[in-house]
Amino acid sequence: MRIAFLGTPEFANPSLRACIEYGDVVSVITQPDRRRGRGKKLLPTQVKKEALKHKLKVYQPKNIKHNDTIEYLKKLNLDLIVVVAYGQILSKEILEIPKHGCVNVHASLLPKLRGAAPINWAIVRGYEVSGVTTMQMALGLDTGDMLDQVSVEIDHQMTAGELHDLLKVKGADLLKKTLKTIEKGTSVPTQQKDDLSTYAPMIDKKMARMNWKDSAENLHNLVRGFNPWPVAYTIVDKSKIKIYETQVIENKSKHLPGEILSVSEEGILVKAKENCLLLTSIQLPNKKRMSVKSFLNGNAIEVGTILGG
Repeated sequence: MRIAFLGTPEFANPSLRACIEYGDVVSVITQPDRRRGRGKKLLPTQVKKEALKHKLKVYQPKNIKHNDTIEYLKKLNLDLIVVVAYGQILSKEILEIPKHGCVNVHASLLPKLRGAAPINWAIVRGYEVSGVTTMQMALGLDTGDMLDQVSVEIDHQMTAGELHDLLKVKGADLLKKTLKTIEKGTSVPTQQKDDLSTYAPMIDKKMARMNWKDSAENLHNLVRGFNPWPVAYTIVDKSKIKIYETQVIENKSKHLPGEILSVSEEGILVKAKENCLLLTSIQLPNKKRMSVKSFLNGNAIEVGTILGG
């Protein structure tokens, strides 16, 4: 089976390897190299680096819908296009090029969490179960017929980074199963129920600011869902402090939301609208991430301080 693989971040790499194991990957299409970091060095995407390890042909169009790209794809005589977190929307003309169409690996149990950031929002919204779906791509946003699904449990401390690492492997395993059924002609597409759909929008750094008038449970989910990026934060004396790890503590006291109730080696206990949040891993401006125990070795924060101002 002749496959073109479209992907960009690390999440896509296990699926690329699954395609290499299963079929003939005749081209890997990824986003253009971009300048990153303080030195603005031109860096390749994670998928490009993986593709070059396997000596695969790499194509990096600025616009996947450009006529040159469409002609390039047509000349590949494709059986299938596999898309995993590529970052651009495919046109109807591209969807119709391969013999078996285009298959997407999406990191949610569709129709829930359609959109750009399903892993983050599964955590932020407090889901106890998430997963991966392979689907036959259509013109709508993650609306195509589902081919296969696999679910995973999300425990109360799991971060978006940990869920990402779990789902990228589960997604690759599911993709292998899907590729086999497509080639054998035994796949059974299932139409999504649009009335059950939810949306997972792109993450914005502004979303990461903690609102202490929310419940401790919701704030805990926000911290987990934005770890490792963009990282939840609160304001202390006009300085931004990033919060990496927390615990929900039952506490029915009438203190103000955002008020620090205690400070110890175990953490900084902060009142929320409902219950309290124990901050256990933080990062000060221009410092490394540290435990509160390490923070207290050279710093102090007063009980009664109001966070978030």
